[in-house]
Amino acid sequence: MELFKYVTLLKDVRLRTAMPKKKPAEKKPNQDGQDKEAKEQKKSIENPIIASFDRQRVLAESSQEAQTVYDQSRFGEKKEGKFIYSLHEGLYLLEKKRMKIISERKELDIDTYVKKAQKIEPNFWLRYVVYRDMRSRGYIIKTALKFGADFRVYDRGVKPGEDHAKWILYPIYEADTLTWYEFSAKNRVAHSTRKKLLIGIVDDEDDVTYYQVGWTRP
Repeated sequence: MELFKYVTLLKDVRLRTAMPKKKPAEKKPNQDGQDKEAKEQKKSIENPIIASFDRQRVLAESSQEAQTVYDQSRFGEKKEGKFIYSLHEGLYLLEKKRMKIISERKELDIDTYVKKAQKIEPNFWLRYVVYRDMRSRGYIIKTALKFGADFRVYDRGVKPGEDHAKWILYPIYEADTLTWYEFSAKNRVAHSTRKKLLIGIVDDEDDVTYYQVGWTRP
């Protein structure tokens, strides 16, 4: 008989961004690298990626801007001379002003983009809230449809292609309910793919709380 071993509320530094303590301005050993990254990010904002809304994805021609964003944080996938972005990646880059998205010869604003995405994916906003939260915490997060999950998440400092994802992630509204069968099925997916299971609980204010779930055989 299979039993759940633990359900852990993740409050440690891996998934919580602590407020930095105020310190006197000083040159840190990696300051030059940080300054270079900040300059590259500013340049990306001044020269955003130009992309198009294409059905269930966002497409951009290969460019220096797209390559820079890919190299920095693995946004998009390179294929046949183009960069292909998920709808969640597209909105995140749009919000960060690192991308302009065109549809029917018009530039999309955030509200219009969300409405279009929700027609394609009814649970788009739920998933996007969790996607945005994980990205803001410094994690690379990608879709995980082939695993039967919403997302796969890489540990901090790890990029796709360098190592496997550490978690699979399912976003759920706090008012929703799961049967034990559904809960067990998600755990089985994580176990079969040798990943840890994360449940992202989204409240009415779009705040996210993460639970890591594990199971064992007694």
